[in-house]
Amino acid sequence: MEITAAAVNELRKLTGCGMMDCKRALQEANGDIVGATDILRRKGLVTLTKRAGREAKEGVIDSYIHAGGKIGVLVEVNSETDFVARSEDFKQFAHDVALQIAAGNPMYVSRDDVPNSVVEKELEIYRAQGVAEGKPDNVIDKIAAGRLEKYYQQVALMEQSFVKSPDITIKDYLGEVAAKLGENIGVRRFTRYELGEAQ
Repeated sequence: MEITAAAVNELRKLTGCGMMDCKRALQEANGDIVGATDILRRKGLVTLTKRAGREAKEGVIDSYIHAGGKIGVLVEVNSETDFVARSEDFKQFAHDVALQIAAGNPMYVSRDDVPNSVVEKELEIYRAQGVAEGKPDNVIDKIAAGRLEKYYQQVALMEQSFVKSPDITIKDYLGEVAAKLGENIGVRRFTRYELGEAQ
């Protein structure tokens, strides 16, 4: 089913959720706005967005060492209160994120962290690929946008499929945990080391 930009915008205004989250929810709900709102609420994204204005300054720094000491990760995961930061659910989330970074090797926390210069360069490459593949001019930008989405899924931690549950993204997982904890949580930064890797 074709999901219109108008429907996505309407759902965004109602929920305050991101464009891609709204689009996915509408696809899942076959275009039904009420159903899509319920899907977003179940994932915890609506309340997560409403809590986004509250600062998350507490949290933990978690580490993960993989492959016999060949890959190491340090990640800072934040919460609003120390009480939540000490909870088992929060600690498990932080450790899962460290594991994800070790496995998925993201370069950025979210798509918003990807510099505009990198996005423009990627789009330029995808447009050139479309031309080289002989695609019609009127679809080249659409093809480039689609390939850019795949790029985000590779390089942005929040867009990656969760290694322990590939049906959801890390952003979805974060939404579920935030809904359960009733607090704004987030991944602030990370560092990933791989033995012998050039800096």
